[in-house]
Amino acid sequence: MTQSRREFLRHSVLATGAAVMGGAVTLSPTAGQAAEAQLLRIDTHQHLWDLSKQKMAWLTGAPAILKHNYRSEEYAAATAGRLMRTVYMEIDIEEPQLDAEAELVIGLCQNPKHPMVAAVIGGRPASKDFESYIKKHAASGHVKGVRQVLHGDPTPKGYCLQPEFVKGIQLLGKMDLNFDLCMRPDDLPDALQLTEKCPDTRFVLDHCGNADVTAFAAGEVKPVHDPVAWKRDIEALAKRPNVFCKISGIIATAKPGWTAATLAPVVNHCLDSFGPDRVVFGGDWPVCLLGAPLSDWISALTKIIETRPAADREKLWSGNAKLVYRLPENLKL
Repeated sequence: MTQSRREFLRHSVLATGAAVMGGAVTLSPTAGQAAEAQLLRIDTHQHLWDLSKQKMAWLTGAPAILKHNYRSEEYAAATAGRLMRTVYMEIDIEEPQLDAEAELVIGLCQNPKHPMVAAVIGGRPASKDFESYIKKHAASGHVKGVRQVLHGDPTPKGYCLQPEFVKGIQLLGKMDLNFDLCMRPDDLPDALQLTEKCPDTRFVLDHCGNADVTAFAAGEVKPVHDPVAWKRDIEALAKRPNVFCKISGIIATAKPGWTAATLAPVVNHCLDSFGPDRVVFGGDWPVCLLGAPLSDWISALTKIIETRPAADREKLWSGNAKLVYRLPENLKL
């Protein structure tokens, strides 16, 4: 049931129709949800790309909705009316463009008028040049971590356990930098081994471990992973004190007609497993458009967590992100 990035995108084509046609069931906000719309949120998973300047091989087989420019101005329109600060997430760009991508987003972080306050940049931890690369960009003070996507064709199962890769991840721990784990659900046992080999490195598990929400719904749609194994692996990773879970990305797997209840089993299992202090919110824009607009994802998550304590909701939306990404406590819009 292993799923590559390309297979994930093919699996999401039906959901793309929902995004284009407003496929989610309308989410009418309660008074409490309306009030929470004015809370500061830190989106820890903001992509930006300009296809006239940047190349991503994975876009070749992607649905058409992703083959557009998604820049700061488009993100501003997508989040209009909400108080947002953001952490940039690398876009799996072609390796020769990694430096340029890092320099671009560091520049955005340095602009006090831009909502971006930190960045997780692309990198190749197993590369012989990784140490000089990450030290150069981390010197800016705005780079808080690194990600290399581990569910693509160049990174088969076990890739992250090779000695040179582990060494690179251990270096991040010495530098107080994070590593974002973005991998196939079937490969989560590899993540558990990696986090055990690197106890001094802080890990953020992207997209609830890339869970497929259809795995938890009745119907004839075949999920891309075993839901029982996913739940077990999430619980195992949650026992590692150096692992945080990013509540993000799952909307991209939702099918037309989804509701907050469709997403709730995945969200609640992650929240209950990791607890209120080790979860952060991520928008995953514009990839979220495979399932719904960013505003619908925020509204659905707001509804899912509405009965949880206010302090826990604040930690998910912004409080924990300040700690995980070492942001100012008094951070405001």
